[in-house]
Amino acid sequence: MSETTFRMNDTSGSAGLHGPSCPSGPSAPPLTTTVPKEFVHRAAVAEVLLTGWRRVDATHFAVTAQWPRLHGFYSAVLGRHDPLLTAETLRQVGSLLSHAEFGVPLGHQFLMRDLSFTVDPRHLAVTGVPADLELDVRCSQIRRRGSELASMRYEAVVHRDGQIVATGGVSFACASPAVYRRLRGERAGADSSAHRPPLGTPVPPPDVGRSTAFDVVLSPTGDDGAGVWQLRTDTTHPVLFDHPVDHIPGMLLLEAARQATLATLDAGDRVLTSFTGSFDRYAELDLPCRVEARILPEDFAGFTSVLVTAHQQGEQVFSCVVNAPRD
Repeated sequence: MSETTFRMNDTSGSAGLHGPSCPSGPSAPPLTTTVPKEFVHRAAVAEVLLTGWRRVDATHFAVTAQWPRLHGFYSAVLGRHDPLLTAETLRQVGSLLSHAEFGVPLGHQFLMRDLSFTVDPRHLAVTGVPADLELDVRCSQIRRRGSELASMRYEAVVHRDGQIVATGGVSFACASPAVYRRLRGERAGADSSAHRPPLGTPVPPPDVGRSTAFDVVLSPTGDDGAGVWQLRTDTTHPVLFDHPVDHIPGMLLLEAARQATLATLDAGDRVLTSFTGSFDRYAELDLPCRVEARILPEDFAGFTSVLVTAHQQGEQVFSCVVNAPRD
């Protein structure tokens, strides 16, 4: 899908959000739809959270999104929207703007370097309607390789009903298919199903804030004591593996950080308020992935912090500091 097929409005700062044509008449309300699923790298339309965008200036954008009242995986916690919906929303923003505003062709690969966010639980309540969101997005550290975008960072402030519900930032690199093949070698696009580690027995779902074993991504190792698990990489999961990939998705690693934190704090129903994740290397599908968690000694007022790391063959592939309110 070309960029112009979705642009129905002028792209100046005074234009409305990109989206479908409005019905005729001066008082006709605008129509709402999702952005093209290809722009946010989703196979299922139901997993698209973004509904529109508008360029304010060359590096400043207004983006709209909607969180459903009930999601098949990112389910409500204590009557509040799942904080990890923020992470997925931020992830989608980067790919949307890259394709729609920075000229990155569809088919290019995105390599997330870091993702962090903080939510305000007071504004996460699930109400009688879906949560309509407005994101103020500012891009920086824009680097190009020739005429093509090579990497970028962006910060976002997420508003709901005039209140700040979350803030966050992401940095990523993108690569053409040819560059990606050079980076990944024989792993690029490879089907590693014959060599993947077997799925271990899931930890009890309530221990990690889950209601079904299918959504548990951690398995006890059996010989390393508390705070150590094996990552359960179930490529049949329809949300974590929305489409075929040749490495472990970043959202799966963030979910592992969430579940490891809840298990460490023995608080399966706690609302976690911030994540600071770093993606250090590709996490491979055909290698065991060891997940470890420990409570950090630093004392942040009102919060307990947990460091979660993931290793493959002795190399760290991911780390994340997760904050949980003590109250």
